[in-house]
Amino acid sequence: MPKIEVNEQVFYTLAGCPNGKSRWKTKDEFEEALVCAKAELDEDSDKNLPETERTLKIELNDTNRPDLWGTAGCARQLKIYNDSKRPEYPFFSRPGDIKKTERKVKVESSVKQVRPYLTGFIATGKSITDPMLRDIIQTQEKLAWNFGRKRRSMSMGVYRIFDSQKKPLIKWPIIYKGADPDAVSFVPLQWEGKLTLREILKQHPKGKEFAFIQEHEKIHPLLTDSEGNILSYPPIINSNDLGAVQVGDSEVFIEITGTDLPLITLAASIVACDLADNGFNIEPVEIEYDFDTPFGRKIVTPYYFQEPVFCSLSRVEKFLGDKLNADECVAALSRMGVKAEKVKAAERGQKEETEGVRAYPPEYRNDFLHAADVAEDVMIGRSLGSFKPLRPADSTVGRLLPITLFNRQVKELLVGMGYQEMIYNYLGSRKDLVENMRGDGTKIIHIFNPMTENYEYVRDSILASLMASESISARSVYPHKIFEVGKIAWLDDSENYRSKTRQFAGFLHAGNDANFNTAAAELQTFFYYISREYDVEESSDSRFIPGRAAAIIYNGKQIGVFGELHPEVMENWGITVPCTAGEIDLDSLITI
Repeated sequence: MPKIEVNEQVFYTLAGCPNGKSRWKTKDEFEEALVCAKAELDEDSDKNLPETERTLKIELNDTNRPDLWGTAGCARQLKIYNDSKRPEYPFFSRPGDIKKTERKVKVESSVKQVRPYLTGFIATGKSITDPMLRDIIQTQEKLAWNFGRKRRSMSMGVYRIFDSQKKPLIKWPIIYKGADPDAVSFVPLQWEGKLTLREILKQHPKGKEFAFIQEHEKIHPLLTDSEGNILSYPPIINSNDLGAVQVGDSEVFIEITGTDLPLITLAASIVACDLADNGFNIEPVEIEYDFDTPFGRKIVTPYYFQEPVFCSLSRVEKFLGDKLNADECVAALSRMGVKAEKVKAAERGQKEETEGVRAYPPEYRNDFLHAADVAEDVMIGRSLGSFKPLRPADSTVGRLLPITLFNRQVKELLVGMGYQEMIYNYLGSRKDLVENMRGDGTKIIHIFNPMTENYEYVRDSILASLMASESISARSVYPHKIFEVGKIAWLDDSENYRSKTRQFAGFLHAGNDANFNTAAAELQTFFYYISREYDVEESSDSRFIPGRAAAIIYNGKQIGVFGELHPEVMENWGITVPCTAGEIDLDSLITI
């Protein structure tokens, strides 16, 4: 879970405490207050240090709230919860109410296939202090690392608009375009001398760290001003001239690039609200695209795009086990900073007169995907201590399921065969789960309202997850042998919920000795030690090389597949060494 380090005095000031000193008398009271932010105190400040240097370490227990991953965001939640006053952010553009601005960024179509989206804004009116700069950098890294999948989906850049003599450094409009990585050079941050984009990936520390994002692309993204001065090479590194923000700067341009427009728009909103809470004036920026986007070709950011979510009172009672009226729900949501209103079902086109609440997510949140999310905020806003504890009515004896015991046996066996266990998310993007694996996507489960395209589909195979790990492991000594035992799901009209979920074991072997014969030998070893008989038949699975793949047959039914991976799959993932892989349906192997 994300952990943040905050300046104690700044944090308490933003949390509404007088004179920057805690309003909570004891450590226990402060930890209880942090519950509203789904957080806990990881480490208290050193009281021997001067007040201005004391820091708190706070651990966040919810990855769905990136707005809490900074000093201002976490403090904001505590302040709203205690004062019940929701802050206003008038600088946001909304559908039908677009702010006017002369500052523009033009996004060329050359970045469409690489890193297509950009949002941004300008912060002015206050000098950046050292604690503030540290917090901006912390928020930048937390968002990019956790929310942006190590900068793959989202990264953030901060730039000086004027030098110390108030001379303009950036000539508007700013241009976001694609560039030849061998033809463009500039001086990157914390470096002496110019490097081409390709050389940055090979020589600069940040370039080496994040080379996996861009090194296989023919065109690389570049951010320049109208005169061609380079601001940055997203998502790798800023330029040393315009990207080196300093203490004392009072006007900065902040941009966020990525592969998912709603995601980076939310990230920009979070940073803008944080800076506004710190006393900055936020000025919008118009983003003009040469191609169609989910929000149109012209967007003025910060931009509010969230949709309201309805939750009936009957569902609140079902979720929370306590009966609340609409006024109580609205009041509880208000304590969480969520604007809400009472609604009757008749107003929503329903026949029955079921009462409920409609919640409007704050500008810095986009985690309201279902009525359950509304009920959760009602629960926290009312306070967990307000619910009476109930003794369980049923007496049960717990035991491990047969599939759990069998999974453990399989894991121990694969580890004994030299494989290393991996654990992955069950959700992924269409590119990873379908396109990179040469699939048709006909049976993959699509999530109706995903928070981001990176978690838009439920995986129907473990192999894509294993390939993602192998694609970033080229610097490790070969051979690589990895596996995962976990669930997959796919559409199946014969099931009640039109989907089927099964426990599978997936395995991958990368190295010069990886071929069909070695895979067949290891499969034989596997079935020998689990005491099962099996057969094989030739397989036409599109993920594997024709003639070098086989279906695994058990009790007359296909329960898996293995073989040498297809060259196109290998190319899609940027893997250059031979790979064999396979997966087995473990549910089919259980003897109860």
